[in-house]
Amino acid sequence: MMGFIWFWLVAVMIVGYVVLDGFDLGVGVLHLFLVRTEAERRATLASIGPVWDGNEVWLLAGGGTLYFAFPLLYASAFSGFYLPLMIVLWLLILRGISIELRNHIDVGVWRALLDGVFGLASALLTIFFGAALANVLRGVPLNADGYFFLPLWTNWQPGLHPGILDWYTVIGGLVALVALTLHGALWLTIKTSGDLAQRARRMVTPLWLALAALTAVSLAATIIVRPASLNNYFNYPATFIVPVGVIASMAGIWLLNRNAQPVKAFLSSCLYLFFMLAGACWGLYPTLLPATTGADRDITLSRAISGPHTLAVGLIWWGFGMVLAIGYIVFVYAKFRGKVDMHADGHRALGTTRLSDETEIQPLPQLQMLSLCPCSSRNASIDLLQSGELTSRYFVLQELY
Repeated sequence: MMGFIWFWLVAVMIVGYVVLDGFDLGVGVLHLFLVRTEAERRATLASIGPVWDGNEVWLLAGGGTLYFAFPLLYASAFSGFYLPLMIVLWLLILRGISIELRNHIDVGVWRALLDGVFGLASALLTIFFGAALANVLRGVPLNADGYFFLPLWTNWQPGLHPGILDWYTVIGGLVALVALTLHGALWLTIKTSGDLAQRARRMVTPLWLALAALTAVSLAATIIVRPASLNNYFNYPATFIVPVGVIASMAGIWLLNRNAQPVKAFLSSCLYLFFMLAGACWGLYPTLLPATTGADRDITLSRAISGPHTLAVGLIWWGFGMVLAIGYIVFVYAKFRGKVDMHADGHRALGTTRLSDETEIQPLPQLQMLSLCPCSSRNASIDLLQSGELTSRYFVLQELY
C-alpha cells in the first residue's frame, strides 16, 4: 500500500512541476518570436516574474521525494542520465540568469543576448523534459546491478542499446515543446492585454493543431515501442477515462479559446497535461524504470522502495511540507492576479529605481548607495540628483528608509 501511495505522490510532484513551470517555459519560447517591442518583452517577463522561481521548487521537491521514497531508482536514473541532467542544470541556470540580469544594463545588445538565452534555454528545457519522459517509457539498458549508461544518440532507433535521443524520444520532446508553448500562450492571454494578448490568442490555433497531431502520433508510437503500457488499461477498463480526458481537454482548449474564455482555456490546458502525465504513469505502474535488456531487470516498486517506517514518518513530513507549499502558491498567485501593466518597466531588480530624462526628479530620502555617479560625497550626489543633471544612464540602486 505504501508503495502505491508514494508512487502517486511522486507523480503528483511531477505533474505539479509541469503544470506550474510549464507555462513560464512556454512564455520563454514565445519570447523568441511573439513579442515585437521592448514594452511587450517587459510585459512577458512581468507575467511570470513573481512566480517562475517558485514554480521550479516543485522540480527540486520532486527529486527530493524520489530520493526519499525510491533510492534505488534515484541512484540508477541520476547516474545513467548524468549527461542530460547536467545539460538541464546549466539550462536552468542560464534561464534564471537571463531573467534576473536582463534589465541591469540598459544596452540593447545586452538585452538582445539575454532575451535569446532565455528563449533558447526555455525551448531546450521543454525538449529535454519530454525526451526524458519518453526515455523512461521506452526503457533503458539496465545492467544486473541496476545501473546503466546512455550516449546522447546511437542509431536513432529504440532497441536493446538505445541512445538518449532516437525517433521515439524526439517525438516526446516535440510533444512537450508544443504543449508547453501552447500552455504559455494561454497564460499570456490571461496576463497581458492589447496586441500582445491578441497575438497570443491567435497563436493558440496553430499550436493546437500541431499538438493534436503530435499527441496522436505519440500515443501510437508508445504502443509500438512499449505494448505493455496498455496492460493496466485492459486490466482496469475504468481507467480508459484517462485518454478520454485527454481528448476532452483538447476540445476544451479549442472551444474555450475561440469563445474568448482564456482562464477556462488555460485550465483545460492544465487538465491536458495532467491526463497525459497520469496516463504515462499508469502505463508504467508498478514498474518505475523498464529495462530494454529484459523484464527481470526492471526497477519496480518492490525493488526500489524504502523501508516501511521511513515511508510512514516521511508521509507526515511530506503532508506538512505540501501544506506550506500550497499555501505559498495560493498567496502568490492571489497577490499577483490580474493583468500586467504594459507601460510599466516590467521585471526589475528589487530596490532599483530608474531615472529618466523626462521625469522630474523629486527630493529623495537618504541614499545608501549611488552607482555610476561621479561624485565623491553623498551630499554632492543628492544635490546633483535634485538638480536633474543625471541622465537615464544613472540608477539609484537602493533607498535607505
